[in-house]
Amino acid sequence: MKLSQFDYELPADQVALYPHSIEHTVKNANGETNTFRLKRPDECRMVIVHKKSKKISLHKTGPKGKILKDENGNRIPYTLLDFFDYFGEGDTVILNDTKVIPARLYGTKEKTDAVIEVFLLRELNQEMRLWDVLVEPARKIRIGNKLFFDELGGLVAEVIDNTTSRGRTLRFLYDCTHEEFKQELYSLGQAPLPHYVIDHVNAKGEKDRPVTEDDLDDFQCVFAKNEGAVTAPATGLHFTRQMMKRLEIHGVNTAYITVHNGLGNFAPIEVEDLSKHKMDSEEIHISQEACDLVNETKRAGHRVCAVGAGVMKATETTVGTDGFLKPYDGWTNKFIFPPYEFGLADCALVNLYHPMSTMVMSTCAFGGYEIVMEAYRQAIKAGFKVGCFGDVMLIVND
Repeated sequence: MKLSQFDYELPADQVALYPHSIEHTVKNANGETNTFRLKRPDECRMVIVHKKSKKISLHKTGPKGKILKDENGNRIPYTLLDFFDYFGEGDTVILNDTKVIPARLYGTKEKTDAVIEVFLLRELNQEMRLWDVLVEPARKIRIGNKLFFDELGGLVAEVIDNTTSRGRTLRFLYDCTHEEFKQELYSLGQAPLPHYVIDHVNAKGEKDRPVTEDDLDDFQCVFAKNEGAVTAPATGLHFTRQMMKRLEIHGVNTAYITVHNGLGNFAPIEVEDLSKHKMDSEEIHISQEACDLVNETKRAGHRVCAVGAGVMKATETTVGTDGFLKPYDGWTNKFIFPPYEFGLADCALVNLYHPMSTMVMSTCAFGGYEIVMEAYRQAIKAGFKVGCFGDVMLIVND
């Protein structure tokens, strides 16, 4: 297929900049009211795609198929909490338990004091404090330059290699234990929110998304465990502790795998012919325990739901020809786009993704190109939000 086939019109105000929230009004004893916002990421809107019947559902309906409306006459959308109408006892959801590091740092270049953004990609050598990073603006950073990351000059890095046009290898000059170094490094970092969030502009062309103290928590899944991602598994961000408890109450199993999400998912595709696009590799770990749980679910005839495009990619990397999941520790650069026949999960829960992104392509491969793109058109028309903090799509096999 062609890159242009995955384009759609996305209004700027439909990019979600913060987690889904609701307004809550309380009245005190004096009759005074106070309105404040509560974060409710598990109440984000959900579009439901039925693979076999080709049905798309955005709003709740009554017994006779009439769309339900609230007291203000607004259509009532499905939300993630309606997930439990489709899954129950014996079903399994596969979640990515990677933990996001505070990968975005800002340092100053020696002598010029120019501010440089340093984005941590991966640690190359613990003993030597070597890191693979991206720098911006890259034209100002050459081998031998030093970068200072705090006013006291306690954390300094030297550029020792150029890896790509923006890539550099840094050696951090810090005399302490590795744990102390990591603690110091991460204390200076920010949540690695995507640039479509932090660079978002309003109608006046002004940036309207400041960095907040809550970003580190908001951009981390509640079940995050294994450190290594430099961007969050976005669909998992909607799962609150209350949502996890409801999964337990409903008897829905949770199988955890680890996909250390990288920036390759956000890299623009520069070829029209998708068969010529090469994905960056991501590290994945799938345990025997996760395989046993997923495979037992399949043998019993229950539903297996992949949560997020990263989980779909990882499980399709390791599924066998018999349709069962295999243990794996390694890397994958699998690129999924239509036509593609999935071998493991029969359902998927994914975010609404940006036009022409690899995640939209894998979603179309799972649900069917025509029906998924039509679901996107309807969701955008209905005001659904896109991006890591946006709304979601549930694809079920009925």
